[in-house]
Amino acid sequence: MSLLVLTLLVSSCARFNADGSLATWGYVLLALDVLALFDVFRQPWTIGKKILWTAIIFFFPFVGLIIYWLFAGRGKSNTGIV
Repeated sequence: MSLLVLTLLVSSCARFNADGSLATWGYVLLALDVLALFDVFRQPWTIGKKILWTAIIFFFPFVGLIIYWLFAGRGKSNTGIV
């Protein structure tokens, strides 16, 4: 799990300050990416679909996050409430 967090931190390298520290926007993006990954693993999808969404979020941290929230089937709950 720590390798995943480290890789997400490194993949958002454009979000670093001049001194090498992570900027505020980088922390926000990292937190949103981690939440999206937890949401991916919570879904009742096949392992292939979970790997695909994880790769999209992982390799494209900002754009992948937007794509996930737009196209991942949000709002299709099975709660039975109409």
